[in-house]
Amino acid sequence: MAAADELAFHEFEEASNLLAETPDAATTSGSDQLTPQGHVAVAVDSGGSYGAEEEAEESDRTALLQEEKQQPGFWTFGYYQSFFDVDTSQVLDRIRGSLLPRPGHNFVRHHLRNRPDLYGPFWICATLAFVLAVTGNLTLVLAQRRDPSIHYSPQFHKVTVAGITIYCYVWLVPLALWGFLRWRKGVRERVGPYTFLETVCVYGYSLFVFIPTVVLWLIPVPWLQWLLGVLALSLSAASLVFTLWPVVREDTSLVAAVLLLTVVLLHALLAVGCKFYFFQPLPLEHLAPPLQATSLPQDVLLPLTPGAKTT
Repeated sequence: MAAADELAFHEFEEASNLLAETPDAATTSGSDQLTPQGHVAVAVDSGGSYGAEEEAEESDRTALLQEEKQQPGFWTFGYYQSFFDVDTSQVLDRIRGSLLPRPGHNFVRHHLRNRPDLYGPFWICATLAFVLAVTGNLTLVLAQRRDPSIHYSPQFHKVTVAGITIYCYVWLVPLALWGFLRWRKGVRERVGPYTFLETVCVYGYSLFVFIPTVVLWLIPVPWLQWLLGVLALSLSAASLVFTLWPVVREDTSLVAAVLLLTVVLLHALLAVGCKFYFFQPLPLEHLAPPLQATSLPQDVLLPLTPGAKTT
């Protein structure tokens, strides 16, 4: 036992002296003079490195296979699932961005960040259609309370009219706008339109301001209703104009002006049309009550007009 310890001590001392004289040569010599136990240690270490490399290669292979996986078709549910993958903070941030438009602040670049969603526009349109139909019926109820002669019956068809109007506007107008900008890109290469889903997302969030406005239209003060409507239309249209301006400003001045004016006019047409259709003070049959014929007693004779002949 003592001899083995002494031999190990002499080997360690030799290695220390050699390392002190020539460090580079000592490393090579030391590796040549490793004990069998050292060989085992090196083998274990090499095996660990090889295992780590294998795991890295396996993970890279898995990631590559996932990237090469075929994307689902647009007719499948999985294709649209990614457009509803947003959290509450993102939706609220985009709503705030649509309510506070300002020049130089692009809604698409600052809030969508190349990740348009359909969750917010879908529920904003559904809520607006429902609120329009409900408040339109409540307007007639309140009118009946002021004038008991008015006969009120629930108008459930307004829900359908509101839903079709809002959803068609949010899908068809952006589709036409996107198609026009795509065509103009072919004419002028510097005109780069947003994607279709980004355009739909911008239009959907721009309608949020009308939800509280429609609720406030229940106040039976005409001038206040129009004031609130103009304010909501101004905010909503400004959000669209400030977002579309970076895209159309590279086009000719005439095309840019006509396009933005068309966008604002269509937005105003939607707001004014909803105001007149859903918020009539009285039904049409009560605006001018029909004349009723009165019966006279038989013994009352009407005076004859000059030139009239009696029989």
